[in-house]
Amino acid sequence: MDEIRLRQEKVEKFEGFVDRRLKPDLVNAIAQRSDLKRNIENLEQNGVTSFQSMVNLGSEVYMQADVPDTRRIFVDIGLGFHVEFTWSEALEFISVREARLARYVKASESYFRYQLNDANTL
Repeated sequence: MDEIRLRQEKVEKFEGFVDRRLKPDLVNAIAQRSDLKRNIENLEQNGVTSFQSMVNLGSEVYMQADVPDTRRIFVDIGLGFHVEFTWSEALEFISVREARLARYVKASESYFRYQLNDANTL
């Protein structure tokens, strides 16, 4: 009986972690990718090859940035690494990454349901 209760507590703790930490992180990552995708599409549609912008350096300190050539951009691919892409390469990367995230979410949900059902059957 104690083993069942301990397993159930572990499952509940893990579900809480997923709800409090992982789901918001996933939503944030998807939103950032969607923003990047929309910005790239806007650059392409409007034929923008250069622009000026304000960049947040941190702690709400901004600096003017001049982007002389927008045809190539750096994309954060994770773990602190950035890769230089053309617009079409970046859009392809975003599509692949979104599909992978969707598969990961689906697999994780299946795994958690299995774990929960397994804990309830003991």
